[in-house]
Amino acid sequence: MRPLRKLAAAVLAAGLSLAAASAAFAQGKGLDEPFRAGYKKSLAGKTVGFIPVAMGFDLAEGWFAGLKAQLEPAGMKVVVRDPNWNTNAGAQAFSALIAEKPAVIVIHNPDVQTYAKLIKQAEDAGIYVVQINMRSTQPSTAFVGADWVDVGEHDAQAVVDACKGKSNKIAIVQGAPTAAASAYTLKGVENVLAKNPQVKVVSNQAADWDAAKAKALTQTVLKQHPDLCGIVGFWDGMDIGTAAAIKEAGLTGKVFLATSGGGEQKGACDQVKSGAFDLDISYDVPTQASNMAAMIKWLVQGGLKPGAAKQNIYTTLIPLTKDNAARDGSCWKLTAK
Repeated sequence: MRPLRKLAAAVLAAGLSLAAASAAFAQGKGLDEPFRAGYKKSLAGKTVGFIPVAMGFDLAEGWFAGLKAQLEPAGMKVVVRDPNWNTNAGAQAFSALIAEKPAVIVIHNPDVQTYAKLIKQAEDAGIYVVQINMRSTQPSTAFVGADWVDVGEHDAQAVVDACKGKSNKIAIVQGAPTAAASAYTLKGVENVLAKNPQVKVVSNQAADWDAAKAKALTQTVLKQHPDLCGIVGFWDGMDIGTAAAIKEAGLTGKVFLATSGGGEQKGACDQVKSGAFDLDISYDVPTQASNMAAMIKWLVQGGLKPGAAKQNIYTTLIPLTKDNAARDGSCWKLTAK
């Protein structure tokens, strides 16, 4: 009976609001929007904590700037805790934030396991957890990010197509093997390779998101296989090093390099225009930030129990090639954030 009483009350309130609106319109008066005050009150003073793997690079800076731009005008406070690539520091920051009891914690997992218990602890404590781009094995109320399997399939197919009529030798430069972005991207690559048995993977190594390590790995592979026709890289911030090794070997335009990233101008479009990358799959950081902010506003208003739902927003992928990288608007600029 209680749900019926609530429904009846809502219908009655709606009827009264409509009656008030009709009266106001008849008198030529303005009308106060009935849901505005509740919206503002539910968001005002709420804190959102953000823990990236590190600040100082396009993804984290873009997400942070986007969250601040979307949430702070609504009266929310966005705070960042920067572990600077140190997982122990990240775990400590996460624990400290839980003790501070913000409304929401946005977490960029360094791997699939480190923050799993902390995610559950936070949601058990009544804090919403939104995971961005790299998942934990522990699901949370919301995940916003790239479909990494799809990213891997796009990049691998482009490399396979570029290798037709050539040696069919390719290399894979992973990020950190324990990170979701690497593990799921690799699955997408494997899906394509399973359909193309003529392609031979001569090297499959992890550069741990480090451009210098990616360069060193690629230099070795190119010396061993000068007829290499393609490389699948797992992040454009790292694959700056991969591209540098290809250029030093005089093989730019001959070794097809496909990668992915957040779609920032210098790190993505400029690199594609220069020929350093042949394909960069953008998962569009500003849109991801906007999606997170919208989800956070909805959660904080709605009263859903943290952890009661496990929702996903996979961001639309944008393939960046020489055909569109030169167009204004294909990439975003970090300086504009």
